[in-house]
Amino acid sequence: MSQYYTAQRTRGLYSPKDNSSAQGGQAFKLSRSKLELFIDCPRCFYLDRRLGVGRPPGFPFALNSAVDALLKKEFDIHRAKNQKHPLIEKYGVDAVPVHHDDLDKWRHNFTGIQYLHQPTNLLITGAIDDLWARTPTPSDSPSGRGRELEYIVVDYKSTSKDEEITELNKDWQGGYKRQMEIYQWLLRQNGYKVSNTGYFVYCNGRTDLAAFDAHLEFDITLIAYVGDDSWVEKCIKDVHQCLNGAKTPKANPNCDYCAYIEAVNSKN
Repeated sequence: MSQYYTAQRTRGLYSPKDNSSAQGGQAFKLSRSKLELFIDCPRCFYLDRRLGVGRPPGFPFALNSAVDALLKKEFDIHRAKNQKHPLIEKYGVDAVPVHHDDLDKWRHNFTGIQYLHQPTNLLITGAIDDLWARTPTPSDSPSGRGRELEYIVVDYKSTSKDEEITELNKDWQGGYKRQMEIYQWLLRQNGYKVSNTGYFVYCNGRTDLAAFDAHLEFDITLIAYVGDDSWVEKCIKDVHQCLNGAKTPKANPNCDYCAYIEAVNSKN
């Protein structure tokens, strides 16, 4: 199957021997997106993490990244002032963007928030967009000491759809929900109290304007989502079992990548 790929990695691959905690092996780093890849197709995941044959890379969404960067700057202005953002005010949420010494690290794609899952020796990572907390009262200290902050995970999303986006009701948005839940799980494993309710700041690019005029306009919606991270533990164990398997898993019937390769192979 790998004959149809021109590049095969030899570094950063999982080794049942070298990454085994029982043999004192090094922890194997696994990002949130790789967990999602496993859920999408165990075969593609195995080929990527065990055999070094990844899916063809997609094109980067530069505009989405620009929206994310600007939203972070905007919310950081209100974070520095310890005040609500107008969007939070609009939706009546009892929260403010909260300061944390590790927030910059948690936001960075190559570090993120991390947790070593001891039973599997897998280092699970994920980069969050933002962190809110309950609105402080005068009796609360600026650092949050003297009380236990309940953190709220916030994720930014941007798209351009004709319809108004007010809820996550599409099949393909299931990955967004799991993304939120993994972030909640990671924070909890690091000892933080986390609200089950997270929020998506959803930016929908408008196409109904008369002209471009060198700028884009967005309708911004705040969507609450009650997460349930109870599936994460089992998923990590299933991932570990897959990585230690001697055979490549069967293709997911719904995987377009595997279907393409199977179609090519059938013509030879």
